[in-house]
Amino acid sequence: MSVLNKIGDFLFGRDPKIFDEKGNVVHVHPKKKWDAWQNRMKNDPHMNWRNHSGTQLENKATLFKQDKPAEKK
Repeated sequence: MSVLNKIGDFLFGRDPKIFDEKGNVVHVHPKKKWDAWQNRMKNDPHMNWRNHSGTQLENKATLFKQDKPAEKK
């Protein structure tokens, strides 16, 4: 039977194991890995999206500043 299952999986694809009964995506990682991910996002200024230059108020004014249109004569 396992040979037939492998052939069936190859031809038709395997069932994804990342979905729960309701169809939501579930990532199964140990708590240590989740904690490391959260700490990396919070503690590393390079990874923290809040420190991104596009989110800084003083930079927004200069990024989207448009020149005045030329006056008609």
